[in-house]
Amino acid sequence: MKVFLICITTACGRITPGTIGSPRDRRHLEDMRMMTDASLLGAGTLREGDPEMRGAGGIIPNNRIRAIITMSGKIPVKGRRLFQLGPPPVVFTSRDQAPSLGEALGHKARVVSLPKGTYGLSVNAAISDLGRMGARTVLIEGGAMLNYAALSEGVVDEIYLTIAPKLSGEEGAASLADGPRYLGEPFLSLKLLECHTAETGEVFLRYKVGQAGKWRNRN
Repeated sequence: MKVFLICITTACGRITPGTIGSPRDRRHLEDMRMMTDASLLGAGTLREGDPEMRGAGGIIPNNRIRAIITMSGKIPVKGRRLFQLGPPPVVFTSRDQAPSLGEALGHKARVVSLPKGTYGLSVNAAISDLGRMGARTVLIEGGAMLNYAALSEGVVDEIYLTIAPKLSGEEGAASLADGPRYLGEPFLSLKLLECHTAETGEVFLRYKVGQAGKWRNRN
């Protein structure tokens, strides 16, 4: 299994508010979706918008898994295109919430229960379940809390990071990864694999998460 995390931030590291990236970055995200077998998205991102996890050209491949992870089981369904177009998504939730959420969603989604992890639900268990569903590559699409949990559990192999030529400065706005403690001692080291700029002023970076295994063994 190979797990990628993809994210765009402002130059000051924020991932909100609003749309940060250009159409060029949107194509980059869509291309990454087409290169992977599954996407995993935090429920907060679904609550804030209407993501469909489409690939290049607006395609929703029938054999690609689109997954949401929610601890509370409280997700918006009415009017959300994720539940109306393409194959039914997978919804990961807690063991306590799975029965009622499965009944509420019915044929609109496949509900799968997860054990608790160190921070929220176990992302490692979600990745394992996606593997049993046939995925060999998974794209984690955020938001900040899911990214943090995935990095803290050591499941991320590479990070695709776009830095937009914008500043936010908003105190308390979400960053790439937000959690209660350091990811390392104090940092989680990354190795730069690729770096290029676009005419939009965006910088496209690809990192290997070098200490993922070491960090996982300490938890």
